[in-house]
Amino acid sequence: MKHNSEFKLIGYPQHKQKEFFLAKTKYIAYGGARGGGKSWGLRRKIVLLALNYAGISILLIRRTLPELRDNHIRPLLSELSAFCNYSEVRKTFEFPNGSRIRLGYLDGDGDLLQYQGQEYDIIALDEATQFTEYQFQTLKACLRGANSFPKRMYITCNPGGVGHGWVKRLFIDRDFREGEKPEDYSFIQALVYDNRVLLDSNPDYLDQLKSLPPSLRDAWLCGKWDEFEGQFFPEFDYGKHTCAVYPLGQDVKKYCAIDYGLDMLAALFVAVDGEGRCVVYDEIHKENLIVSSAAVMIKEKLDGVSAVIAPSDLWSRQKDSGKSIAELFSDNGVYLTKLRSERIGGWMCLKEMLKSDGKLKIMHSCPNLIRCLPLLMHDKARIGDAATVPHSITHAPDALRYFAVSGFGDIKKNTGAASTKKLKDIIKKEKRK
Repeated sequence: MKHNSEFKLIGYPQHKQKEFFLAKTKYIAYGGARGGGKSWGLRRKIVLLALNYAGISILLIRRTLPELRDNHIRPLLSELSAFCNYSEVRKTFEFPNGSRIRLGYLDGDGDLLQYQGQEYDIIALDEATQFTEYQFQTLKACLRGANSFPKRMYITCNPGGVGHGWVKRLFIDRDFREGEKPEDYSFIQALVYDNRVLLDSNPDYLDQLKSLPPSLRDAWLCGKWDEFEGQFFPEFDYGKHTCAVYPLGQDVKKYCAIDYGLDMLAALFVAVDGEGRCVVYDEIHKENLIVSSAAVMIKEKLDGVSAVIAPSDLWSRQKDSGKSIAELFSDNGVYLTKLRSERIGGWMCLKEMLKSDGKLKIMHSCPNLIRCLPLLMHDKARIGDAATVPHSITHAPDALRYFAVSGFGDIKKNTGAASTKKLKDIIKKEKRK
């Protein structure tokens, strides 16, 4: 075990960092611009907590392992190596009083598995706008423990990144949803002008920020968040639109909507009750499947499904086989219903479903749809359309768009008759074309 019973922390907090140290709300965001002293403040905060609360458990997360090493592991080793034990395997600092600081990374949703089921008194997210709302919400569930230690989440942030929307909503706009308490959230803005240590040691850094293009300058120098607007589905509310898995009733109609390409099969399975309320209860989200393999996976989940909706481009004939993808699916036992969906009109239908209270729910058994919907951004060149990049996140939302515009979600109490009429109408229109 380590060594010295006393050690000295070097450095003194500046004014904004003091505010951060003294804040006591459950969720505290610090920064909002470049050069505000965020990383130092976050490290010092969690070390002080570890020293003050014997036995406290702390998790510090950065997006990638190299960033974690450069920004936190190396600085903490230089400060704590004579006082704490550090395990490289566990990436954990163990204090003589029993406190622990674990350092982790979260480069994708797969990395969440190492944290699920764990309990932490303090969770710190460095550069939180690099994390999705789904990742943030999942980590929130780890903030628990049967002890008297404070339960808090500290985040540092700059405008921009995939998490821009949820960070801005909670900490800048303070636009709270059901289950979110305003008194739990606070934001402490720190600009480069608040970091005299940086300006004195590197005076050219201010000129670097001033020389940026206007939108980046406003965001990273002045801390303005509106320059990075662009989330396509601000209507999506994780608390409102997602739900736990539950057994479906006997009186529902089931549908499947697919978006298929060799790069990805996205298939969504949707149940509609007699009042037209829709729940996405299952999904397939799988890469590199040829049609026959995709058909096998879809058929495994088709029990009770009335129609498999697919976009009209799957009926285009392939040069190599002379058959369309739709025909290949038919050859493998999956019969598709053709839908000609104009993108902007389809997105509008989906937006209306999300805005309508109780119209659409997504079960937690569909993590990819839940993850991808809030990541879609506006297409900067086409008003009203969603961006098609990064392409990996577009497939599940596209499949949901096909379902939304199909009209099956408009079914009323006479579910069977209405769904049959809708299906016949689609077929008639396609024949006329």
